[in-house]
Amino acid sequence: MECPGGVANTSPGVGDHVPAVLLNTEHVILSQMMLTFAGMALSGIYEGMEEKSQGSHPAGSRGGEAAPDSLDALMAEMGAMLASYDGIDMESVVTKIMAMVSVEDGPEGKVIKDPGSVQPAPSFAGHPQEHALPGPSLSEEFAVNSAARSPVPPPELAPRLIDASYLHVALLTDNVLAAAVAVASAVASSAHPARLVFHVVTDKKSYVPMHSWFALHPVFPAVVEVKGLHQFDWRDGDVVASVMRTVEEVQKSSMEYHHQCDGGSADETEHRRVEASRPSTFSPLNYLKVHLPEFFPELERVVLLDDDVVVRKDLEGLWEQDLDGNIIGAVGARRPDADGVCIDKTFGDHLNFSDPEVPSRSSRCAWSWGVNVVDLDAWRRTNVTETYQFWLQKNRESGFRLWQMASLPPALLAFDGRAQAIEPLWHLPGLGWRAPDAELVQFSAVLHFSGPRKPWLEIAFPELRQLWLAHLNASDSFLQGCGVV
Repeated sequence: MECPGGVANTSPGVGDHVPAVLLNTEHVILSQMMLTFAGMALSGIYEGMEEKSQGSHPAGSRGGEAAPDSLDALMAEMGAMLASYDGIDMESVVTKIMAMVSVEDGPEGKVIKDPGSVQPAPSFAGHPQEHALPGPSLSEEFAVNSAARSPVPPPELAPRLIDASYLHVALLTDNVLAAAVAVASAVASSAHPARLVFHVVTDKKSYVPMHSWFALHPVFPAVVEVKGLHQFDWRDGDVVASVMRTVEEVQKSSMEYHHQCDGGSADETEHRRVEASRPSTFSPLNYLKVHLPEFFPELERVVLLDDDVVVRKDLEGLWEQDLDGNIIGAVGARRPDADGVCIDKTFGDHLNFSDPEVPSRSSRCAWSWGVNVVDLDAWRRTNVTETYQFWLQKNRESGFRLWQMASLPPALLAFDGRAQAIEPLWHLPGLGWRAPDAELVQFSAVLHFSGPRKPWLEIAFPELRQLWLAHLNASDSFLQGCGVV
């Protein structure tokens, strides 16, 4: 069974069979079509659809709906229905698509296959694969179960989304399980969970399973909002242009960076290939953090969390940090102390200061994404976002001489002089690289699994993985069989 949100339970060398359903182009197209139609539920198209029975169905059918023999046949049927749009039976379209996704070519021709039994694809080239197709079970649930389509949050709690008296936490993520754990752990660690308001921003591809998860797994008395990038209704043309500039620059950089993977020295090529295997390196969501003021125009402050975290102490203390007029609070954001030692890395560890394009600040202490508190009002009074975009473009035009593609280096330059140090207990990073002393783990408020050994992968450090798994219900029907819990 594929895990919710497409989190693949994989590790290097695990698995030697890739199911045909994951490699068949028609199935990929059908899955995308199913998500597209399912997303129309928000517009009321699916109003009144009842949850389908979970009984057995004849081969080649689902819920009594015959599966077309091919993608061409399905398109022909859809074309006929779309010719008279007013009379389109959207429920029929979805069930036909779901039926086709359920059919796999076997040695004896077409055989029925339950989407819930699709296994995650194994890792390739020796690197863990974190994301595959969105979880079919959650997407299917969105299409057939009205509860999965219920508003998130409920209308009566929506006013909290812009109420400054609440503690607002933002996550930009396409990983359903990671978001679920980050939210659940923060709620469990809070002395006053009713004060918490979570804003989960995701992409269009992941919106349906993300919405389904939080609709079916509420974290009352806290509030969760799930919003796709395609749902932001910016009426200011300058805001739209700025966001699009970042997205387009990330797309250009990704294409050129991948192209350069085939050039240069053997060591450089291998390094870039390793980087290219990390989805976060090229995910626009990682770079769109620089648009927090545009995402939340009514808010004054947010706590920003990466999705690969476990919260172990009340975020109230982080929320109340004095930023002394600065924009962002982060562990490590300080000049070297009296002994010339930084808590973690320096600017020089992230940026190529031998290049004259980069200002000479190599000894400054570097902070990182993962656990931050952000003063949005202070941000709006600066040109930080434009500076970030400038350096993104400059690095691409330099052939990535200034830094290997990543979202943090341009942030270090853009926020330079505007970042405030916060106490080290708030952020313990690198748990995807190493297992620190147990006492340090116990002391830390937020554990950050930055690095390749993500807690949803079998290659994670077992003792640390258990701290993450503790926030998932092993008996949950969406998790059973996916191998994560």
